[in-house]
Amino acid sequence: MIEELIPPPAGTAHAFTDHEAALAALYPQEAAAVALAVPKRRREYATVRMCARRALNGVGVAAAPLVAGTRGAPQWPAGVVGSMTHCAGYRAAAVGRSSDYLGLGIDAEPNEPLPDDLLEFVSLPAERARLRELAAAAPDVCWDRLLFSAKEAVFKTWYPLAARELDFSEAELGFDPEAGTFSARLLVPGVSAGGRHLEGFSGRWLCRGGLVVTAIALERPTGQ
Repeated sequence: MIEELIPPPAGTAHAFTDHEAALAALYPQEAAAVALAVPKRRREYATVRMCARRALNGVGVAAAPLVAGTRGAPQWPAGVVGSMTHCAGYRAAAVGRSSDYLGLGIDAEPNEPLPDDLLEFVSLPAERARLRELAAAAPDVCWDRLLFSAKEAVFKTWYPLAARELDFSEAELGFDPEAGTFSARLLVPGVSAGGRHLEGFSGRWLCRGGLVVTAIALERPTGQ
């Protein structure tokens, strides 16, 4: 699924079930990070890192420990940007060389409604109004969950560039249900990267097999 949203030259990989063999393949630093976690957490942690190493292999980068840094973001090998995600029934990773991409952000969620109190927390009034319109036109998509997923993808793209938090209320999203795309307008001062000032992001999404998946691939401008 993720490969449909982020094509080459990025490397992507996904899994629909956890792999016990992935636990044995953890680096000591990674194993230590989840040594006290419950078995389910250890398996998903190991499987998503298995996906990440497959994705790295796809762009010709050797496997390396992938431990969490500030705010839980994975520390990628030098010259690499990337993102990982996991939810019930899906684990995925996307990576790219920093010579090709300024940033990548992906997220997957079950295609299920958000609790009402959570929707109020993660959305703006204008977004909720548009969600109601989208739900009436395409009820098979849980648009509130898709909004949450897309905002997670925005954060995962933003944070490595800006090195600061981005609240759910600090980006306003819109969706194109026909094109399978979304846009995010930053409501805070943007971030400079790759010789340009970014005041928003654009991404792609899909809904299939009980999942919603979102992705942002921020390509580096040519000639830089």
